[in-house]
Amino acid sequence: MADKSMLEVKDAAKESLPAARPKPAGNPVFMGLPNFRFKLPSRNWLIFLSVTGSFTGAVIYDRYHKKRAQQRWCNIVSHIAKEPMSATQMPRRITVFLSAPPGDSLRAAREHFHEYVKPVLVAGAMDWDVIEGRKEGDVRAGLAEKIRRRRRKAGEKPLKNAEGEAPEEEEDLVEQLRGSAGITDWQGVQGDLVLGRHTWKEYIRGIHEGWLGPLELPPDPPQSSDPPQHTLNPSALANVANSNFTSDPASTGSASSTGPEAIGAGDPQLPYENDNAKHVENNKPETDQKLKKPAQRLPYISPSAYPFVAIPPSIPEVLPPSTILPFPHLLGFFNTPVRIYRFLNRRHLADETGREVATLVLASQIRACNVNTEFASSADPDTSSADTAQPLADSADVLPTQQRWEQESILEGEEKDWHKSAWQDRAGEEERIWKDRIVIDPRVGERMRLFELGKGDEETAKTDDGVDPLAKGLWESLKEMAGWEDDSGVKGWEHGLVGEEAE
Repeated sequence: MADKSMLEVKDAAKESLPAARPKPAGNPVFMGLPNFRFKLPSRNWLIFLSVTGSFTGAVIYDRYHKKRAQQRWCNIVSHIAKEPMSATQMPRRITVFLSAPPGDSLRAAREHFHEYVKPVLVAGAMDWDVIEGRKEGDVRAGLAEKIRRRRRKAGEKPLKNAEGEAPEEEEDLVEQLRGSAGITDWQGVQGDLVLGRHTWKEYIRGIHEGWLGPLELPPDPPQSSDPPQHTLNPSALANVANSNFTSDPASTGSASSTGPEAIGAGDPQLPYENDNAKHVENNKPETDQKLKKPAQRLPYISPSAYPFVAIPPSIPEVLPPSTILPFPHLLGFFNTPVRIYRFLNRRHLADETGREVATLVLASQIRACNVNTEFASSADPDTSSADTAQPLADSADVLPTQQRWEQESILEGEEKDWHKSAWQDRAGEEERIWKDRIVIDPRVGERMRLFELGKGDEETAKTDDGVDPLAKGLWESLKEMAGWEDDSGVKGWEHGLVGEEAE
């Protein structure tokens, strides 16, 4: 009886509770997937999504406008690629100078060239030769040797080899084959393209060395007559003590010798070790000597000797014009904020680089380099009176004291971003082009030229929208068809009606 009353109480309690809401049916669109409740994310998720979304949006925005900036300059020079050219004429060929930035490898310069420079050159159908430098001084040596080769071709003291004949370069053989086939070179402005301030310094030094330096490397200064210092090697002394110190005259050139050189040549275990380790280089196998990179050519002339050297007769009145491109390269962990800012603003670098490359490709205007001259007077400014009507220039001799060429200040702001290794002194190196200031000889500086963008090309760049006409998207095609971008105000479907009223 008691159990029955308890069951009745439980049933009454269940009936008094509110009825549960029916479970909503699943959305047929999700095909059996669970129902997701849309709600506001937590505070941590909001912070994460805001930061990542903002950075991603900034990267996408910068990349979009970077492509438009590059495409704008490609459109400006694309008409050159459509111009007809004879089959027996070589295309225009420029020279590109690349050098590894301070503290980094050559790969950084190559990637910068392929990303910012190459698209505009390809759009203008340009051909180019590259002079690369893996370390400081390589570009200088390459450019100077190129100029010396040009001077030899002009008949100025040709270099002779051991047999008494002028060496035949690979480029000379190619030119002879082209001449026999009736192929002519480009008859016009060629031009040089220099990437970065550090490469520009080597470019200036190479031009001066090539035109003002000798055609052959000057002889080395006489070495000291003191014998080289040697140290005794006890490990091989016992073997040498029992050996014969006499050597074969046919192999050594003398009847007998008891010096350290003969001991080293007769016994593989050297009892004497030279501090300079020259014997190690001589005893290396041929395979190791072949893999060794060629040594860098020493400079043929010092900047301090420029004024005392006569200019060669084969130098032209105007040197090939050049264009200098910016190459911002910043290293270091503490410079991470600046590097992130530059990463998110690469569109400005692409626009500036594309403008300079298009200036070289168009070659519509060339100008001489400017020079600022500072003057000084021999009169004391403290003795001059304000009441005297005679000016200072009339009362004393005014003499030029210093000349500052435009080439010295080009991209000068990049030096503050260089790695500290570019300013440190290194043992065993004779030249420091990056660390030294630029020295300009007036006879060479007045012959240098720079490319400049013409006024007509400047107006064309302002009106170009930077969209490839062959790769327009849906939105651009719809706007063109609707006539929204047509200055005449005629709709796309009304173009065929223009002029029919006059008929």
